[in-house]
Amino acid sequence: MILIGGARSFFLTQGGQKLHMHSYPAGEMFGGMALVSRSSDYLLSTEAVRDCHTLVWEHVRIRGLVEQYPRLLDNALTIASDYLNVSIAAQVALSCHSARQRLAEVLVNLASGIGHRVAGGIELMVRNEELAVAANITPFTVSRVMSEWQRSGVLAKRRGKVLLPAPERLLLQDI
Repeated sequence: MILIGGARSFFLTQGGQKLHMHSYPAGEMFGGMALVSRSSDYLLSTEAVRDCHTLVWEHVRIRGLVEQYPRLLDNALTIASDYLNVSIAAQVALSCHSARQRLAEVLVNLASGIGHRVAGGIELMVRNEELAVAANITPFTVSRVMSEWQRSGVLAKRRGKVLLPAPERLLLQDI
């Protein structure tokens, strides 16, 4: 569990490409495979995106706690259900939304997940390549669309950072 800071999970393809999968703000859990009774490989890795403080449970200890406190398993199933919902939403977006809509949704979701409030809005530490993977578009498209949004004042882009004065304005863009 992330107590302070933020993290993100990623998947490494066979070709070595790092695909961003999920962002974890303070208060969110990751590493749910530790709850599974059988030994399982983790499909995702998790890395800090800001200085973090976390709580960590060893497999044997968390399994013992689940047996003692079944509510923990209920909570884990709720989290797994949320991930399934996110996966379905991603598939719907890929099938039904334009590249601009997907990029706007990614930025808004990241703002609420790993963004941190600064003077002037919400700041994200994210690169075009990461946004491209998350929105399933090319880095060129990310650069072009974000340049348009910067010219219209919806966001400010700096190397490795995006400032969103009002993230919800992205969803109102003529996309």
